[in-house]
Amino acid sequence: MPESYWQRSSFCAGGGNNCVEVAAVEGTDIAIRESESPERIVTTNRAVLRALVSAVKAGGAGLV
Repeated sequence: MPESYWQRSSFCAGGGNNCVEVAAVEGTDIAIRESESPERIVTTNRAVLRALVSAVKAGGAGLV
């Protein structure tokens, strides 16, 4: 996947290698990686990512 597709979080620590990055993939899939280890990519769909972000914003309730 070309580097231009990856977007960094707005909370990235000064643009270094301590960032969560996401990229849209075919269909409704989303790829997620940590900038420190860009070769490790996890894919999910938009609904699951939305639920994860909502849970984190709510203080981690329901995350195990």
